[in-house]
Amino acid sequence: MSFSNGYIDLRSDTVTHPTAAMREAMAKAEVGDDVYGDDPTVNRLQELAAEKTGMEAGLFMPSGTMANLTALLTHCERGSEAIVGNCSHIYVDEAGGMSALGGIMAGVVHNQPDGTLRLEDIRAAIRADDIHCPRTRLVCLENTQNICGGMVLEREYLRQAAELTHQSGLKLHLDGARLFNAAVAQNMAVKDLIAGVDSVMFCLSKGLCAPVGSVLCGSKSFIAEALRQRKLVGGGMRQAGVLAAAGILAIDTMVERLVEDHQNAYRLAEGLREIPGVEVDFGLPQTNMVYFHLSSEIKKSFAEIQDQMRQRGILVETRLVTHYWVDGKDIEKIIRSFREALHG
Repeated sequence: MSFSNGYIDLRSDTVTHPTAAMREAMAKAEVGDDVYGDDPTVNRLQELAAEKTGMEAGLFMPSGTMANLTALLTHCERGSEAIVGNCSHIYVDEAGGMSALGGIMAGVVHNQPDGTLRLEDIRAAIRADDIHCPRTRLVCLENTQNICGGMVLEREYLRQAAELTHQSGLKLHLDGARLFNAAVAQNMAVKDLIAGVDSVMFCLSKGLCAPVGSVLCGSKSFIAEALRQRKLVGGGMRQAGVLAAAGILAIDTMVERLVEDHQNAYRLAEGLREIPGVEVDFGLPQTNMVYFHLSSEIKKSFAEIQDQMRQRGILVETRLVTHYWVDGKDIEKIIRSFREALHG
């Protein structure tokens, strides 16, 4: 299975195209001005997202980065601090928005190999009530944890993290860009997995295949303030139901099949481990990401390998991400092509 550009694209699950059913739903979507709250399709998406996450309300956002930023702006005042992982997307890959736009300091804690922040490290990072220090307001976790290999944060860990933050007078925000992958990997409903967190963001435009958008969920009062912050950062949209229609189908029809992506990633990792000179990082994958590197016995540069894979119709990085548009036959071709590119 390849995209219309003819390539098998493993660079990310953000490259997914909307399905035919999504395109049809988008074309037929009932719309209104969402800034007035008048778009019925957006409203349905937000209600569905709240139901799935067990929250009171949801807010449709153009991107996951904006959703995380909006959550930070809502939870924290300027000059306060949010505890984040050193491998977290918020800290590494969101252009420093929390500080540049929010005046929020990052209290950095090291991610463990399993993607978690040790509870004792979180506790140690919480500032004392001292006029010389910023006030700690928020703890941010990520599920699945991207840079740590798509690792899953388990229900019990999230429960303990929520208990710690609340006992400390803080809030807990979950960057759940691939939250449904985490839930499917644990055979668990999302609302059960994240019970206790104060806010959560999940992306529609990754493994769930919608073209654009994320949803931020939380209490009604939190979302009311987040709506103001979304407007502040330019996220107010008009007839956004055209996009929300695909998001509804993403949640309704694309979640259960994520297990196929996980199985394909597992098979891909197994196949790569059999190729001399390929080292698979983080062990066999829990979800849809395979990280790898080439050992010193491979004399070709990775750029050369990328070019040879491209010539074979495959786009790769050192993180390979499976998704709806990559099937089992593709996986076998990818493994075979890597072997040929590396060893002739």
